[in-house]
Amino acid sequence: MKDFYDVLQIASLEEAVSEAEKIFAQIFPATRFDAVQLAVKTVLDLYEGRYPGYLACNTYYHDFCHIRDTFLATARLIHGAWLDDEIFSEQDVCVALTAALFHDAGYIQEDFNSEGTGAKFTKIHIPRSMDMFERYGREHGMSDEDIAGGRAMIQCTDISKDIDNAMFSSSESQLLGRMLTMADLLAQMSDRIYLEKLLFLYHEFDEGQFGSYADEDDLLRKTLGFFEFVMEYMSRTLNKTNDYLWLHFKCRWGIDINLYDRAIKNHKDYLQKILALPDKKLSDNLKRAGIVDKVRILYPQKPKNSDTGLPGDTDDRR
Repeated sequence: MKDFYDVLQIASLEEAVSEAEKIFAQIFPATRFDAVQLAVKTVLDLYEGRYPGYLACNTYYHDFCHIRDTFLATARLIHGAWLDDEIFSEQDVCVALTAALFHDAGYIQEDFNSEGTGAKFTKIHIPRSMDMFERYGREHGMSDEDIAGGRAMIQCTDISKDIDNAMFSSSESQLLGRMLTMADLLAQMSDRIYLEKLLFLYHEFDEGQFGSYADEDDLLRKTLGFFEFVMEYMSRTLNKTNDYLWLHFKCRWGIDINLYDRAIKNHKDYLQKILALPDKKLSDNLKRAGIVDKVRILYPQKPKNSDTGLPGDTDDRR
């Protein structure tokens, strides 16, 4: 098989949206994709600074590439669930795909609030994202029920909360919320440059005063525990995730494997390998996409005070 990332992570937005539209057309051959296309254009304008009243995205971990990848992973999970005989309405699927596009919009700053970056909203980005989804829904004629459903789906992406407490109007809508949560996690952790982008994540957390990481290496070390937490969380929250994705890749591409699992395993194995190396800064082993050099330019390293950062034994991303 050619490089599996050619299938897994479609880098072109146009191709990713085209792939989602093909999936949608398999499930709903008589329904147009226009509503989702409009949401894609709106969110792209938002992230690129063309949406009135907002600045362009300036967070490098929670960027538009992550939105694109989460959107596509959501479509793939829905397709796999449909192949497994789950039944959804076209409206619920459109709401779920729109919610995927807006799920991290809360990191975008208003133009009157330009200090720092959107990372300062880390602790409150989910309710902000829910509000931005609602604003979009009201501007484009969504029903109150669809707006409430989309808000609940975005709320599900807070993995520190119990999904069962989110307010859903139907079991189908709740399943879509669970799949959006899975897509959010899978899109991050399967990204070809996931380990490199964790350096950006550390600095987002640092600005947002979130978590207890002493430095970049501390976050990388604790990511091994995060892998284990996410695998258990996925099993508990949506134990058919692997079935859905296996069905999707088998049907759509003739590939008898869940490519997300493969990518995540590769990252975990490499992280274990570099953690075992003696006396070397972990980022020295992260070579992809020139990200380490970019991080050093954006965040010149400063000596930490002895009371800065709280190493701890847990990973607060959960």
